[in-house]
Amino acid sequence: MSSLTEVANTLVSNRRGVLAADESIGTMSSRLESVGVEATDENRRAYRELIVTTPDLVDSISGIILADDTLRQKLSDGRTFPEALAAMGIHPGIKVDTGAKPLAGAPGEKVTEGLDGLRERVAEYVSRGATFAKWRAVFNIGDDLPSERAVRANVHALARYAGLCQEGGLVPIVEPEVLMDGSHSLARCQQVTRVVLRSLFDELALMQADFDGMVLKPNMVVAGKDCPEQPSVDEAAQTTVDTLRETVPPSVPGIAFLSGGQNPETATRHLGAMQNCGSLPWELTYSFGRALVGPALETWRGNPANWEAAQRALSVRAVANAAAR
Repeated sequence: MSSLTEVANTLVSNRRGVLAADESIGTMSSRLESVGVEATDENRRAYRELIVTTPDLVDSISGIILADDTLRQKLSDGRTFPEALAAMGIHPGIKVDTGAKPLAGAPGEKVTEGLDGLRERVAEYVSRGATFAKWRAVFNIGDDLPSERAVRANVHALARYAGLCQEGGLVPIVEPEVLMDGSHSLARCQQVTRVVLRSLFDELALMQADFDGMVLKPNMVVAGKDCPEQPSVDEAAQTTVDTLRETVPPSVPGIAFLSGGQNPETATRHLGAMQNCGSLPWELTYSFGRALVGPALETWRGNPANWEAAQRALSVRAVANAAAR
């Protein structure tokens, strides 16, 4: 079995990135319905089979994060999703949190849950072939948000999750997402992201998580989507890199950015611009969901005749992001 450090380095190396196909049943059902596809178990399974069987995907994608239901399903040829991915040289991953819920005493803020029973679930997921996991925490930006309560509650959960994963043999992808919803400026996003990441690594150190056996999945530092003054691609990229230099230990193998609701082309441009921001101690790569698979879903629309065209649409986005690295 590969060590945690080996898996973590593989996930972020050779210009490849991680594809997030871990939408909950509710979220995936909504996305299917948005393109006119009935939200059935079979259609969710078929759509994810379309993704993982895309030809030459291994050239651009190092790992795919699956939802619990997908991990237990099989492809049309009878193989489980982890078996199929492993045969292609792609690491199978699993989302292990149970979602963000309202944080007590903190209106407008959430804390991600799922620690109960996680040790046992990690053991099961390892037995089913998973090699890495993901846990997402979200932080809203407002006049007085995020509160210290929300930051501390979420980074504590992320650190405990990371420790349980490493203990059980899974590489943790640690995802603290500062949301781009709102009209906040680039500077305000940088300020909040800096606070969150510093608090996160303090907590990870306290829990004795191994930095070299994890992957960080943060937001890019961008202005709120409703901000009237949007920074240039180069400005956002440089600000993101500057923030990471201040907060992320050099022993972390890589940083796999989430797209955070950016359109596919913008997310790719930001990723590419960051590669020109000087020498860095970590790999900078991507862990996109909608920014990778959105065009494929729009093309497929549940029609078997569109299967190959949808896979080409996914391949185009994956190759573009690999090239941006």
